[in-house]
Amino acid sequence: MLPLPMALILLIGTHHQVQDNIPCSLLTLTGHHHCLSNNFLSIMESRVLSSGATTISGLPRLTKPAGRINSVAVSSPVRLNTNGGNLVWGRQLRPSLLNLDYSSPVPSVTKTAKRDALKPCPATASDSAGDAAPVGFFAKYPWLVTGFFFFMWYFLNVIFNILNKKIYNYFPYPYFVSVIHLAVGVVYCLGSWTVGLPKRAPIDSNLLKLLIPVAFCHALGHVTSNISFAAVAVSFTHTIKALEPFFNAAASQFILGQSIPITLWLSLAPVVIGVSMASLTELSFNWLGFTSAMISNISFTYRSIYSKKAMTDMDSTNLYAYISIIALLFCLPPAVIFEGPQLLKHGFNDAIAKVGMTKFLTDLFWVGMFYHLYNQLATNTLERVAPLTHAVGNVLKRVFVIGFSIIVFGNKISTQTAIGTSIAIAGVAIYSLIKAKIEEEKRSLKSA
Repeated sequence: MLPLPMALILLIGTHHQVQDNIPCSLLTLTGHHHCLSNNFLSIMESRVLSSGATTISGLPRLTKPAGRINSVAVSSPVRLNTNGGNLVWGRQLRPSLLNLDYSSPVPSVTKTAKRDALKPCPATASDSAGDAAPVGFFAKYPWLVTGFFFFMWYFLNVIFNILNKKIYNYFPYPYFVSVIHLAVGVVYCLGSWTVGLPKRAPIDSNLLKLLIPVAFCHALGHVTSNISFAAVAVSFTHTIKALEPFFNAAASQFILGQSIPITLWLSLAPVVIGVSMASLTELSFNWLGFTSAMISNISFTYRSIYSKKAMTDMDSTNLYAYISIIALLFCLPPAVIFEGPQLLKHGFNDAIAKVGMTKFLTDLFWVGMFYHLYNQLATNTLERVAPLTHAVGNVLKRVFVIGFSIIVFGNKISTQTAIGTSIAIAGVAIYSLIKAKIEEEKRSLKSA
């Protein structure tokens, strides 16, 4: 019978024969546990070598488990590599850390080799499952974040339209107000670039040439929309702007040469009929407001066309910032030419006399901020949801704006106008659903 220390060493020595069947986690040596010192190993070695085959009384006999440990013939004293790894309490040693060379002296182990030998094995999935980082609240419930984006998009859009119309009630200068909308947004973008949120993306001459037509159409559509807002009720302007899908489909069919399914054309019929019904009995109707809203629809349609030609890898935030800067340069000349003399003569003085300097300036600042932020949030929302969801959200947004504007301003509408507006909104919803499904089918075919 072998003494207990010798039996332990033989057990460890034969461990290398079955090491491939032992999980890596059982062979891991970590630096987080206190190890037995090399002095203890030296004492253990001396006891083994001095005891020979003497049996230690009082210790139980060790029997070899069948099929697991083979006999090992030891022709020379077994030596422990005291320069290698130490025994770790409650863990198994790596066989490579034991020097079981029976004929040659113990080789020296460098610090680098020692450190490499002591490296822990990569943690398995089962080992690290309990140590996984906790999932954040918003990561666990992403629908709350998406819902917040939708809510802020609607909220800012409604507030913008209401505040914008209130400004026009005492300061009817849409060219100048359009400049303020873009100017506040540009200052916001420049400030964001300054602090690196986001980092400004570089722009070259080729991209600038592509963005100029987009910015021009954006400026024209923005100015004409504000002219319509100033001339007629907000609800009526948004009813006219519900015709924008019709102009998009027409431009895609006759300018870009794209085939538009008959179902899309049929879904636009309620839009045209509803807008016509609402226009015939609109109490605030005038031709300036109507034609300005129609020009806005055409301008934004061409903006979409040029945007497709100016497709770029630049992120939406930087792209919108550059478009806003260029559009501001387009809006400045007409504001100075058409409204400059009137503003200097009595425009500013009349507004300050009605509401005061502080309210006048704060109204202009906040309406610009709301305009920029709601447009930016609309883009961010589109990036988080499917096109179908965004299309439905865009229709509901128009319903919210029309409804809140009627409530806030107390606009009286006829029954026919209400019915026509409802039919137009329903047509836009049907059109958006059909178009979004077509786009999803195209993307699925490309990915396949």
